[in-house]
Amino acid sequence: MKFRTLGRHIKEGFKSLGRNGWMSFASISAVTVTLLLVGVFLVLLLNINAIASQIEDDVEIRVYLEKTSEEPQHQELQQQLEGIEEVSSVKYVPKEEGLQELIDSLGDEGKVFQSLEDENPLPDAFAVKTERPQDTPLVADEIETLDYVSEVRYGQGTVERLFKITDTARNVGLVLIVGLLFTAMFLIANTIKITIVSRGTEIEIMKLVGATNGFIRWPFFVEGILLGVLGSLIPIGILIFAYQFIYEAVSMNLNTILFQLLPVYPLMFQLAGLLVIIGAFIGVWGSMTSVRKFLKV
Repeated sequence: MKFRTLGRHIKEGFKSLGRNGWMSFASISAVTVTLLLVGVFLVLLLNINAIASQIEDDVEIRVYLEKTSEEPQHQELQQQLEGIEEVSSVKYVPKEEGLQELIDSLGDEGKVFQSLEDENPLPDAFAVKTERPQDTPLVADEIETLDYVSEVRYGQGTVERLFKITDTARNVGLVLIVGLLFTAMFLIANTIKITIVSRGTEIEIMKLVGATNGFIRWPFFVEGILLGVLGSLIPIGILIFAYQFIYEAVSMNLNTILFQLLPVYPLMFQLAGLLVIIGAFIGVWGSMTSVRKFLKV
């Protein structure tokens, strides 16, 4: 295709938006509303996934050693732990460090235990993490069979429920996003189809006077992209402003108490690119499927 011809198609695409102002406005509005919903659910899903990952990463197995065991036996046990296929890291936690962790975790109430530093009742331990948090119960059962192990703790019962909750949240979020995307595709495409169908006579006349299918399609292709991209800009702006406000308002409290939200950037850059691509794709798809029926004249 010649550059001059391409320029003509782009110019005609822009002109069509102006000539069919109300229909173009309706199409852009449909894209805007639908992509805003898609964007909100995407932000929620991405944050749910990130929060679930953060919670799962905090899961670890505490392997308490027999008080009669000594350093050579500790080293032997550490080698056995590191040899377990599902294990990603093994950290030795001496009883002094374990007591300090307990004091720190309890805050002001933990000061009561400071008097126990000279007579520390805690045993030495290993902190074990698995490659996949879901393997924690399986690995814990295997560790219990090893020598020099006094007790194994990982929050049995609570951890299994936690994994079920996070998996359910991810799956429900994914189903909602997929369903919303399909709804968005058909809603936006049908609105754009109405815009194209209203110009059916124009397309038929062009076809009858000898215009090629490609010559007819290109302006509508450009118009579809413009409708999709323009409709995605408003949702992107709203989402950036709203998410930044929410992040700044609540992020500090969540960071110290529960979990951390995804940072505004690069999340918003990624989301903006995704919404523009979705909008452009749906715009082109709606335009091309509508034009095709009139090219059979």
